[in-house]
Amino acid sequence: MAFGFGKIRLMAAAVVVACGVAPVAADQLITSRLESLLGQERQSLSIVPDARMTALTTSPPAEERKVPTSPATINYDRAYLAALPTATGGPQWRCLSEALYFEARGESVKGLFAVAEVIMNRVDSRRYPNSVCGVINQGTGRKYACQFTYTCDGWPEVINEPAAFAKVAKVAKILINGADRPLTLGATHYHTKAVNPSWARKFPRTATIGFHHFYRQPVRTASN
Repeated sequence: MAFGFGKIRLMAAAVVVACGVAPVAADQLITSRLESLLGQERQSLSIVPDARMTALTTSPPAEERKVPTSPATINYDRAYLAALPTATGGPQWRCLSEALYFEARGESVKGLFAVAEVIMNRVDSRRYPNSVCGVINQGTGRKYACQFTYTCDGWPEVINEPAAFAKVAKVAKILINGADRPLTLGATHYHTKAVNPSWARKFPRTATIGFHHFYRQPVRTASN
């Protein structure tokens, strides 16, 4: 329970009066003591470096506080993305932006969101790392073990299309900020229509958007 300065002063004065001190003298005594304490507090705060004080009194960015800041309604079209401000963010946003750029920058806006949903669904799954960068780089460095082809195809990861990156960066920002993921119905896998991986015959398909088919990994049971 918190008490204001005035309430503390009245409570303290009541205690002093109860001990036999005159009300006026009690008020002067309490005021003097409280001013002394507050003076000591101000003196202590004065030696705290400005940078430290700023860090203590400034709220962290919404991304770090995991506060959803995504728009209530998302329109999956180019005009909607074009109207959004330039996106920036931290390491997790950067990882998702790069994954969308190298994996799906040629997709429609809805296709970009769908691929981003898969990555975020994996972050939420106990079967995968619990960070965006962890999910994207899982298996990277081990032959045939990477989860996203661009991380182990041997080609340098160079962003040569700034406009395309700016577009996918906005999609990444929206998903990182906690947007709903209605497009793929919880999908954790996808592949282009040009290939037919063996696992696709075992996983239930949840959606087909643009150049990709999307699948949800089956739930394991005690018998499988």
